Amino acid sequence: MFDVIIIGAGPAGLSAALMLGRCCRSVLVCDNGQPRNIVSHAMHGFLTCDGMAPAEFRRIGKEQLQKYTNVEIRSTTAIDARRTDDLFTVTLGDGSIHTARALLLATGLKDVTPSIEGVRRYYGAGVFSCPYCDAWEVRDQPLAVLAQRAGGEMLALQLLQWSQDIILCTDGPHQINSETLALLNQHNIQLYETPIARLEGSEQRFERIVFTDGTTLARSAMFFQVQHVRRLELLDKLGCSLPETYQEPIAPGIYLAGDVYRTRWVSGAVADGVELAVMINIELQKEELARSYQTLKAFKA
Repeated sequence: MFDVIIIGAGPAGLSAALMLGRCCRSVLVCDNGQPRNIVSHAMHGFLTCDGMAPAEFRRIGKEQLQKYTNVEIRSTTAIDARRTDDLFTVTLGDGSIHTARALLLATGLKDVTPSIEGVRRYYGAGVFSCPYCDAWEVRDQPLAVLAQRAGGEMLALQLLQWSQDIILCTDGPHQINSETLALLNQHNIQLYETPIARLEGSEQRFERIVFTDGTTLARSAMFFQVQHVRRLELLDKLGCSLPETYQEPIAPGIYLAGDVYRTRWVSGAVADGVELAVMINIELQKEELARSYQTLKAFKA
């Protein structure tokens, strides 16, 4: 039996495993090898790790956990989780079954990309969703914003901080109000309503937009508003749902860390993992002290 089972080996899960390992807790980490930033070539905005490849970040994290013999990492996924009295029973994809006193879900998000040919291919290689993560590398270059839903025009305006050459593609007739249109015009952001046929480029990187009328437009990068799907399958199996306001634990013994609960950058997910690990350790200590007290009372009686 483990003290804690952590589902997910991204920044939040590995960070929590490190702190719990240092607390002498027995920990099992389940890693399905499908992190949210699998398409990213580099992380940015994280002090000491700026520009580091996410895969290298995870490799170093796992390597540093090796000295904590009370922490085990398995390359598998959790397919089922049940609560039995005060314990959790977790079934893994490798067929093994384990129990734990607490469960930490750091399962993250799945990005849903626009259904335009080439977007998924170049996602992370010239097609991006976060200007804070990737706009610096394409600053002062011609940029495009794909706005298939409301709010994309604000992303175009935000990108003016990095470039003055911005176009806004609505992939069909726009629904932008007159005030916002005036603001776009004021900043020379051209509007393209022609539907997009596909994105093209080299083997390594996006280079141009091809519209359905056959015209093309060269751009150094394209940004879009990403939609997310929270990976909450295990939470459903446990019969739990996300609370309307942030709270931890979300149910007795069940904790959520990182993007699966609060969308954050890598640095924020690392901090979240540490915070949750300390919280879990304190709760486990309370349980242990309560049992000791009851045992002492029974002994004296």
